[in-house]
Amino acid sequence: QAQLVESGGGLVQAGGSLRLSCTVSGSIFSINVMGWYRQAPGKQRELVAQIFTGGSTNYADSVKGRFTISEDNANDTVYLQMNSLKPEDTAVYYCYAGTLAQKAYWGQGTQVTVSS
Repeated sequence: QAQLVESGGGLVQAGGSLRLSCTVSGSIFSINVMGWYRQAPGKQRELVAQIFTGGSTNYADSVKGRFTISEDNANDTVYLQMNSLKPEDTAVYYCYAGTLAQKAYWGQGTQVTVSS
């Protein structure tokens, strides 16, 4: 069964950087978008960034200019480079993959904590 395996979370001071990775384990047919959501305590899950087949990207306004999503198609991996981190970026970050058949796959989540 296909899975999304995340890594790269952790604790960092404000202004620091982290890079999250998400690798497809197994086979997922016709992925057309991959990206990252996050969920802070007491808040709804929100879209952070996504990358579509062909390379176009979309970012939440709160992370534009600080976060960059990229992909390594040869290794079925998506990255989220997070710079200039703020305490309000603290959340559990979830990788997801969407397919042409409207099926969604989710990773297990990785904690990102930014201290002030």
